[in-house]
Amino acid sequence: MFAVQVVLALVFAAAGVMKLVKTNEEVAHNPQLSAAQVRLLGLAELLGAIGLVAPTMTGIAPFLTRVAAACLATLMGGAVATLAMRRKQAIVPTVVAFLLIAVATIR
Repeated sequence: MFAVQVVLALVFAAAGVMKLVKTNEEVAHNPQLSAAQVRLLGLAELLGAIGLVAPTMTGIAPFLTRVAAACLATLMGGAVATLAMRRKQAIVPTVVAFLLIAVATIR
């Protein structure tokens, strides 16, 4: 299960960093979200990625791994809803959400 956590953490860290380092023009491709909102989502993804692996690796408050996984699953639920409203496929965020739910329940 830790391998799944690490892969998920890498995916969310990469996505979060990309959202944080892009210019305002690059993040403005989504008319429903402002640049500040996209950066906030990026920060949440980055912190969630840290929360997926840091508590387990350090042994300090390992229950926080479950909290981080549940929060990221909620974030992915929002991604699925947004894609569904746009009538786009939401297979990848759905699978990621299920993996996060598995981490939250098994850990």
